[in-house]
Amino acid sequence: MNKALRPAVIAGNWKMNNTRPQTRELLEALKPLVAGAGCQVVVCTPFTDLEAALALTAGTNLHVGAQNCHWAASGAFTGEISAPMLAELGVEYVVLGHSERRQYFGETDATVNRRLRAALDAGLRPILCVGETLDQREAGITGEVVAMQVKAALCGVTAEELGRMIVAYEPVWAIGTGRTATAGQAGEVCGLIRQVAAGLYGQAAADALPIQYGGSMNAKNAAELLAQPDVDGGLIGGASLKAADFAAIVEAASK
Repeated sequence: MNKALRPAVIAGNWKMNNTRPQTRELLEALKPLVAGAGCQVVVCTPFTDLEAALALTAGTNLHVGAQNCHWAASGAFTGEISAPMLAELGVEYVVLGHSERRQYFGETDATVNRRLRAALDAGLRPILCVGETLDQREAGITGEVVAMQVKAALCGVTAEELGRMIVAYEPVWAIGTGRTATAGQAGEVCGLIRQVAAGLYGQAAADALPIQYGGSMNAKNAAELLAQPDVDGGLIGGASLKAADFAAIVEAASK
């Protein structure tokens, strides 16, 4: 982390977990644990939990995000939620391009770019996810894959808009597998993402961009990962569903 240049951000991605009563229980347990956090703290809940989460976090240092949005403002897209709908609700952040969306729901670099454009236009703060598969890492093309994903997603995005974004590096082979990139691997790819941003927008804009690591970050390995200069936080999956574990990661990012 380099807090002199950019904020540290810990975001919990609850994925498809928690009913509204469970949301209340988790957030009531979490709020006192992170009240004095020295980093930004975000919880990204399922759509059905957003309204409850917004009410429960009002007046606290917790921010609320969604896990996806559609590129259209409205229309015949059964089952989808638009960025203006999220903004009207009071949501601040939205996760886009998560590997599970790419793997299971046909997301592509092109559709991620369209969703990103819609989120920015609605005033949301996107958390853009990029990362390579195990086959791509073993083939030695991690850099090329991640750079292409970043460039494709940011097509048409201005430097001012980049200033409202977060990028999360999440190696697909480390999502929900218990496998974690080493601190060196995470730092190297987050540094590459910053280099790509610098090439597109200049070094000052790149230095101000928070870049998270996502991929089985937990209470035990958070400090080592966050010690990397280009790792500015985490996009946390399983550990975000337990208040104590998530708070421990927040504590590590607060130092």
